[in-house]
Amino acid sequence: MRTKRRRKLKIRNWLICIALIIVIIFGLKNISFSLPFNSKNIGYLAGDSPKIDSYQLEKKDDKKELKESDSLIRGKKITYYPKETYTKDSKTYIKIDYDSNSYYVLKDKIKDNIKDVVLEKTLYVRTSNNLLKTLDGSLGTLVNKGDKMVIKGYNKLLDNGYVDYYKVQVGSEEGYYYGEYLVTSEEEAKKNYDEEGIYKIHLERVGKLGGGSAGNLDYYPVTKPSFKDNKMPDEVYALYINGSSGIKKNIDAYIEYAKTTKINAFVVDIKDNTVPSYKSEVYKELSPTNYKYANNSVEDYKEAIKKIKDNGFYVIGRITTFKDDYYALDNKDDAIGKKSGGLLQQGGSYWPSPFKRGVWEFTIKLAKEAVKLFGFNEIQFDYVRFPDRLTNVENTIDYKNTYNEEKAQAIQRFLMYATHQLHEMGVYVSADVFGESSWGYVTAYGQYFPAISNVVDAISAMPYTDHFERIASNWEKPYDTMLKWGKTAAERQTEIKTPAVARTWITAYDTPYWNPYVTYNGEMLSKQIEALYEVGLDGGYMTWNSKSDLAKYKTQFSAFNKEYKK
Repeated sequence: MRTKRRRKLKIRNWLICIALIIVIIFGLKNISFSLPFNSKNIGYLAGDSPKIDSYQLEKKDDKKELKESDSLIRGKKITYYPKETYTKDSKTYIKIDYDSNSYYVLKDKIKDNIKDVVLEKTLYVRTSNNLLKTLDGSLGTLVNKGDKMVIKGYNKLLDNGYVDYYKVQVGSEEGYYYGEYLVTSEEEAKKNYDEEGIYKIHLERVGKLGGGSAGNLDYYPVTKPSFKDNKMPDEVYALYINGSSGIKKNIDAYIEYAKTTKINAFVVDIKDNTVPSYKSEVYKELSPTNYKYANNSVEDYKEAIKKIKDNGFYVIGRITTFKDDYYALDNKDDAIGKKSGGLLQQGGSYWPSPFKRGVWEFTIKLAKEAVKLFGFNEIQFDYVRFPDRLTNVENTIDYKNTYNEEKAQAIQRFLMYATHQLHEMGVYVSADVFGESSWGYVTAYGQYFPAISNVVDAISAMPYTDHFERIASNWEKPYDTMLKWGKTAAERQTEIKTPAVARTWITAYDTPYWNPYVTYNGEMLSKQIEALYEVGLDGGYMTWNSKSDLAKYKTQFSAFNKEYKK
């Protein structure tokens, strides 16, 4: 009996010992990073630039020396060995494991917390724009080229070690600023891109018409995105559909017709001037009159867009930006006025001022809401300009120019802001411009083709054949007219390093207002498109017919059933 009890005690003691050993082993594993005899830790590469210098320890003449090795990426997770060090010239280097290779890096390039890996203290503004009060698009003050920024943190690191947005302080104001627009020295910040090449071309185009000087715009190359889950077609063949109240009822007919052609996209209005397409919550908050007169419910509009997408078409949402009667009347402080009092009415419309950041925020809130609710692939900004034909009365107008900017600066900066905000959502950005903007000068209304093309993903000029000089041959011979215009646009595209896709609006309506009356059938559309492709503007076309007349589109079938790229 006693022997049996002793055996049980021995077994129990052995089990206790085994349990203690397991606890000790796992306990040591869990607390190993804090023990003085630990051999390795987990950390992150830190630096005041995206690339971190690394070294290999090599034996030479019976001595160990460091030899320069690869550039490593800031923010990457590493294993480091605190006890395996090399000291030279009072600097300590620590061994690390990085992507299955071993290196040595300076001790201060290793941080235990990912939040501590950005070591910049001050940076300088290379490209002017507004601070972001919040990352969702609320705007702060304008910062100018060469301004100094104190770095307070960052939002996230990109895969290449660069910072997306820095948290900064400028004077007494804090906010966020675009990492790609900041450099390390004031001297570098004040330089212009490729001053003796690209920049020199534009510097010579001084402002004469009131829109500003081309030399005051930004031409630094802009990487155009390609979103994994949102592929932009190489060529967009698009029908335009307005946002009338019949969109839900008629959408099936447009889709069925498009499926018999090579049409692969639709441009659908989100907001046209005095024709808001759906009852947006953004309208309810910031422009009640737009909300009141919206043509469709959210549900009906969503059903129409869903049908387009479900049938495999790329969908572009069009927004008239700086021409909006309802927003201007609801927000008079944001609208262009007259120095004598009241709002400016030009071309029968009221105009929100492109200088006013409240208009920017309203427009981008609307665009982001539309992407979230309806899944647009791309947002297109039309009327991204100041009103035209004001040269003779310019000195009587109050543009509400808060920051004393030139018109073309405000337009380009708005599009910079728009692309950053919308690219975060995985959608593309395009801008409509007058055909005149390609003629090698800054227009009086602030459009300059190269500066806009450099920023957006697709640039959509509007060289309507009846909008040129009122000579009958301009609309009677669309091939000749488009060829002549297209050569100027193609040349502008060569004047920057990163031009947008050139996707052009074509005349898809008859010309009854001039003599002679010309019917625009399929042949007349094909001639325009062929001329565009001949000069290399081969990103596709979009049909401008303000009524979105399906019966008219059907008469133009032959144009929509061709391959234009040879």
